[in-house]
Amino acid sequence: MARDVSVRAPVASPISKVDVVGIPSSDAERSRQFYVDTLGLRPDDKARYEFWVGDTCFAIWQPAQFGIEYQPQANSIVLLHVEDVAAARDELEAKGVQFDGETFDTGVCHMAGFRDPDGNELTLHKRYAPYSNDPPAR
Repeated sequence: MARDVSVRAPVASPISKVDVVGIPSSDAERSRQFYVDTLGLRPDDKARYEFWVGDTCFAIWQPAQFGIEYQPQANSIVLLHVEDVAAARDELEAKGVQFDGETFDTGVCHMAGFRDPDGNELTLHKRYAPYSNDPPAR
């Protein structure tokens, strides 16, 4: 019996964008200072513990307020786009950020991992290879 290997049309998704990235914290003020003063994210005008990267909101939340024991975000690394990973890393290291090893090249992008004061993993990221759906260069 032959398998059906026909190509199906993509299914439209009701999801159109990422609204908020929730970052857990055991100390919201310390996290705010890190994300605003150290990383340079734009603070929200109306919410003290929300910050912006382009059109994406980062929101600090405290698990203890919901009766949950704090744990750093595991296996959900936020990749922060920068134009130059080496330059951004140098700038953050000058502000005291410690990186987890060397900057590495995956074959499609450069990445450098670090953690916020609560141990949540973050990564500086610059993709240099085109995405498969990019139009060919002329």
